[in-house]
Amino acid sequence: MTIEWVASRDAEVTYPAAPWDMVGQLWLSIFNLRESVDSPGGVRPAGTYGAAFVSYEEGSPLTYSELLVARLVDAGTYGRCVSITDIWVDSPASVAGGRELWAIPKGLCDFDLDTSHRGPLSSTSWSASAERRPIASASFTDVSRAMLRIPFKGTTWQPGIEDTDGEERTAVLQGSSKALPCRGRWDFAADGPLGWMRGARQFASFRQADFKMSFG
Repeated sequence: MTIEWVASRDAEVTYPAAPWDMVGQLWLSIFNLRESVDSPGGVRPAGTYGAAFVSYEEGSPLTYSELLVARLVDAGTYGRCVSITDIWVDSPASVAGGRELWAIPKGLCDFDLDTSHRGPLSSTSWSASAERRPIASASFTDVSRAMLRIPFKGTTWQPGIEDTDGEERTAVLQGSSKALPCRGRWDFAADGPLGWMRGARQFASFRQADFKMSFG
């Protein structure tokens, strides 16, 4: 399939035109944040959040790692959507595309990923840092690779940012994966940009193995 590439607004990088057909792995944990960490009307009120590490692999138009935090929002006519509050990747093209196409506030950071397999059991550890300062780390164990593939579908909604001239954006994500609950343990650096997540209570974790997803 031929991929159309788009020049970023500053013309420094190019990125794939929407939609992005991605394949890879995702590890997600769900948290409850009891108190808002923003002023009233901010993007991080009390509520349910998801924190995830993602690896986009060969077969995707871009291959990169990702750390994100998101929450469920009521987006009016769009209904219940996922809104990403914090996100980092290690691909300048992903940063430009995410910000300009969908108002996703991506930044750059560095990742370490280690995965091992023993029979159906996978053990994975992640860490993310920006300018050598830790942001978050996590470890997971799962048997999701043995699961049958099941479909998923959802919508993201993002408030406008400078890269979209203040316009809000939505995107549909749909695909399939081998998904099961897993064991997950997170550590958010106290002096890092996700230090506010240290006060959230983790109550579930999931792995999406070998996902195939269209985003946009």
